[in-house]
Amino acid sequence: MTIGTLRQTPHRILDWALPYWTRGEAGRETPAELFRVLYLGWLAAFVLKMLGASWDVSWHFRWLRDDLAPPHLLNTVGTVIAVGLTIVHWYTGYGVDRLASRLIVWGTGVFLIAIPLDLINHRVNGLDITAWSPSHALLFIGSGLMIAGVTRGWWLGAPRGDARAERRRTLVLGALFVFFLENLHFPAQQQEYGVLEIASWDRGDPYAEPSLLEFAANQLGRAVDREMIVKFSLPVPDLLYPLWAGVAGMLVLVIARLMVGRAWTATAVAAAYVGYRALVWPLFVGMGFPASAVPFFFVLGAVGVDLAFMGCLLLGDSTLARLVRPVLGAALVTAGIYGGLALQSKFLSAPPYPEDSWPMAAGLLAAVWIGAEILTRMYRLRDGDRDQETGARVSATATP
Repeated sequence: MTIGTLRQTPHRILDWALPYWTRGEAGRETPAELFRVLYLGWLAAFVLKMLGASWDVSWHFRWLRDDLAPPHLLNTVGTVIAVGLTIVHWYTGYGVDRLASRLIVWGTGVFLIAIPLDLINHRVNGLDITAWSPSHALLFIGSGLMIAGVTRGWWLGAPRGDARAERRRTLVLGALFVFFLENLHFPAQQQEYGVLEIASWDRGDPYAEPSLLEFAANQLGRAVDREMIVKFSLPVPDLLYPLWAGVAGMLVLVIARLMVGRAWTATAVAAAYVGYRALVWPLFVGMGFPASAVPFFFVLGAVGVDLAFMGCLLLGDSTLARLVRPVLGAALVTAGIYGGLALQSKFLSAPPYPEDSWPMAAGLLAAVWIGAEILTRMYRLRDGDRDQETGARVSATATP
């Protein structure tokens, strides 16, 4: 490519994009090429945000200094792309229906508000001892709303028909659920890094640099000793980890299975997330950052989700199926989560968890699963409902 071609490229992009820059209501008919570009942009934004977030949590378990850290800069690039796409959807109405547009706009707004609040929190309190802080929660909530809006926009508008279009639609929808699962599970990485931080202290070679340990000790009001390391590394109750992973995380997979509608959807989404974590693990360790306990047990829980759907196939879409499936699924998933945690704790590493908490996890999962069955049916979010959507919706004028 010549320098002259490079100089012409921005003009070509503007010549292509400017005709679409017109005010419109959400749900307007969207040209297929524009629809594809918009959602390719979202995938790029979420990939950058996910990579930045993953690096960020590893960074915070080693370094005290934080301003303009490379993980934040990487995340910022993804955020800038996301903000630009949000403005396009809001102004032009292309690529989204009204609900998807609202979710994206509100999610982006909450995320942008959370950034200065988090910076103020760091200025006042220094490094957060836990990922489970209010300012961080706003970041997760904003990102979650954003991803939910993009998922709805793609689910409604992605072209269907031939095998290639169906495959593309399914793969992108699955990728969006991987991003949603990563965002939801992100705060639980506190425990996944924390348990190995304690192990590094016990080996006499702590991951955290001395200034970080001293800072944490001052915040906790005690000397730098093992008890301080435990409070720094695992600052929340042990019960939170299995409940968050086994209820909230599995709920994402249940909704993915309902919306995508294909066998082994939950397993594929969980395996993709776990595979991503296993892939970046040696990358970060090779760069000198702390290791984490990768949640391999997620895959066993996801298999339980898919088996529950398969086990109720003969019941069809009856009311009985929507009651039996959550109960059966809660039993299978809880067995997979707690069995997987036990195996991982024995042969690899896993955060501490109360083994006798499984009845609570099973009961909560059954309850939220029933709620997911009701809500996805009420709002026509299951696979097969898209073509019956009667509200404002987005459509592509041609199959790419």
